[in-house]
Parts: sequence; structure tokens; C-alpha cells
Amino acid sequence: MKKFSFILLFVLCSTVWTPLRGQDSLRVDLETALEIALSESPVIRIADRDIERAMYARKESQAGLWPGISASGVYNRTLKKQVMVMDFGGESLEISVGTDNNWMGGVSLSLPLVAPALWKTVQLSALDIDMAVEKARSSRLSMISAVKQAFFSYLLAKDSYVVLKRNYNNVALNTKTVTDKYEQGMASEFDKLRAEVELKNQRPNLLAAETAIELASMQLKALMGLDIEYPVIFEGTLTQFEEEVTPEGMLPARAYSLEKNSDLAQLSIQKEQLELALKLTKASFLPTLSLSSNYQYSSMNNNFKFSEYHWFPYSTASLALSIPIFSGFKRQQQVRQRNLNLQSLEDSRINSERNLRLSVKNCLNEMSNAVEELASNKENVIMAEKAYSISQKQFEVGMGTWLDLSASELALTQARLAYHQSIYRYLFNMAELEKILGINNNQNN
Repeated sequence: MKKFSFILLFVLCSTVWTPLRGQDSLRVDLETALEIALSESPVIRIADRDIERAMYARKESQAGLWPGISASGVYNRTLKKQVMVMDFGGESLEISVGTDNNWMGGVSLSLPLVAPALWKTVQLSALDIDMAVEKARSSRLSMISAVKQAFFSYLLAKDSYVVLKRNYNNVALNTKTVTDKYEQGMASEFDKLRAEVELKNQRPNLLAAETAIELASMQLKALMGLDIEYPVIFEGTLTQFEEEVTPEGMLPARAYSLEKNSDLAQLSIQKEQLELALKLTKASFLPTLSLSSNYQYSSMNNNFKFSEYHWFPYSTASLALSIPIFSGFKRQQQVRQRNLNLQSLEDSRINSERNLRLSVKNCLNEMSNAVEELASNKENVIMAEKAYSISQKQFEVGMGTWLDLSASELALTQARLAYHQSIYRYLFNMAELEKILGINNNQNN
């Protein structure tokens, strides 16, 4: 929360946050969206708390290596004293034994001297911290990828709306032109009706594009840990990232290392945990040795006049050796289970690595296709704009038909949408590839 407050203050100073200018909305670019998400997302906070929890758990296990010191106090009230019968030459004498009040208090100490299982438990708790740290890294990588993909999806929706709005305006202008021609007797009623129908058909597409922007915005705000009603303006266009759509630096799939992949890293830590758990199980076969001692005072009296009490010290020291002999083959079965778990884990790692390499290859293929499509779509946009301009001029002077004009307008709209789609396709798969490879290009986050 402190980090988010700093971010907002920074944004305020840099005029990204501008309520003083009459604006109530937070203006956010991709970098700011990532910063807010990594500081405000509940998923990230949960992961950080898991690390802290694992650290406390390790300290808890380490506490078993320290001496245990405890104090105790006991009070016994004799309700009925024991009676002993003494025989004196044929005569019996009954004697009550004991006192009414019995007090005892002292301090005891215990210390494990040889405890193999305890040491293994401490080592295992250290691996739990490593696992929590790696899971936190995985959460951050996933969050960065998800925010990037959601941000690019929003930009695609926004850019698509701009294209469709532009198309709608062109169709509206052309419809007016047809109507004017019809009133002048230069166009048929069929062309007029066709133009009006085309204009009405464009309206649902425009409304759908507006809805897509709203949904993409809500998804992005949810990922950032913000309320979906929070006023945010996401800045940017896909064309800003066009320079990143390049084949330069794209290597074959086999050249990409999975060394930093978080899933494989977690499997490696899990393997260490299982191996240590196996050693822990085997350690339960070994003897344990512990030291204990106590020092206490006791006193007995028939009244509560403590000034008349006499306290007597009592102390002991002992070594306790425990040697496990037989437990019904329990430990042997545990060892077999641990070995099977290790074998299954290795198979899981092989399968995961195979699937990850396939995912890398798919991402690279998508990116490569996007690069080629972008170049082609960019040329298509230029040609479609030229064709539409020619068709529009021909229609205005009566040398072209409405069908030709409508077809050229549709081709232009499709070319522009495909152009933005190819940029989005590359960026989306790049974000996915970075997550798979464990790459964090936002190291400050």
C-alpha cells in the first residue's frame, strides 16, 4: 500500500494524475499499469505473505534446537491423611502420616544433543522459504504477462473502435452523398436504400466495439487491484509498439533456455524437498540423545503460616537415549512412498519441459507470422486507401457504383483492423513468451 501511495504521488507530480486540471481520472500507460498491479494486486500480496509465513515457520523449527526452559509450581491439599498402624506388644497405635499442605516449585531444562530428524526438519523449512520465494516470482511473472496482455487487448479494442468509427463516418458521408444524388435524380432509389441499410448495419458493430473497450478496461482494472468503477484513462495505441514487431533477435525455439522458467524451478525445489523428506524419514531410524535437568524446592506444613515453612531443595540431571527398534514397518513404507514420489516428480518434470518447449515454439511461430502479416497488412492499408479514394471520386462524378464504393470501404476497414490485429498478435505472444522464459523486463517492479 505504501508503494502504491508513492506511485500516485509520483504520478501527481509528473502530471499523469491531473485532478487539479479538472480531470477526475487516473491517466495510466503500460508502465504505470504494471507498477500499480504489482503493488496493489491481492495475488502479489498473498505471495509476499507466504514468504514471510515460511520464514516464521523456519524460525519455529529452529527453536527446537535451543534449550527448553520451563517453570512449574504445584500445590497439593491432603483431604484424608494416610493412617499407619503400629503394633506395640499387642497394643495397636494408629498414626496419621503426611501434612495438610504440600508445596513444590522449580525450573526444568531440556536440550536435544543428538537429533538427526530435527536437523533435517530445519533444513526442510529453509527449502520452504525457497519455494515461497519462487512462487512469489512466478506470481509476479504471471501478473506482468497478464497485465501486458490485458493492456494490449484494451488497445486493440480501442484502436478497432477508432477504425470502425471512421468507417461509420465514411459510410454516413457516402449515404448523404447518395441521398443528395437521388434528390437530384442522379442516383437510383435502390442505391439510396442500399446506403441507408449499410449505415444502419454499421451501428451494431460500433456498439459492440464500445462494449469491448469497456470489458477490456474492467478486466485490466481488476488485474491492477482497482475497483472496476475507478475512473481510469488508459493511454496509448498499438501503433506505438509497431517498432517492437521485428524478426530481429528471434532465434529458433531450441535456442531459448528454460533455465529461468518458474514452473521448472519449483519442480527442482520440490525435488530437493522430497529428497530431504526421504532423508528425514531415514533419520527416524537413528538414535536420539537429549539432556534434561531440574531444580526445585518443596515444603510441607499443616497451616498457611509461610514464615514457619521450611523449603528443601531438590535437583536432578539426566541423559535420555532413545533407540528405535520396531515400528511395524511404518518407516519402511514411508521410504517407499518417498521414492515413488521422486520418480513421479521426475516424470512430471520431463512432461512439463516438453510442453513448455512446445509453448515456446508456438509463441515464436505466432510472432513470426505476425511480423510477416504486419508488413503485408501495412501495404494492404496503403493500397486499400488508394482504392477507396479512387472509388469515392468515381462515385462522386457518376463513373462508379455504390456497390464499388461500399466494397472498397469494407476492404479498407478490414485492412486497418488486420493491421492492428497483427501488432496485437505479436505483443500478446511476446508477453506470453517472456513469462515462459522467466524474463522480467520490468526489473524495477
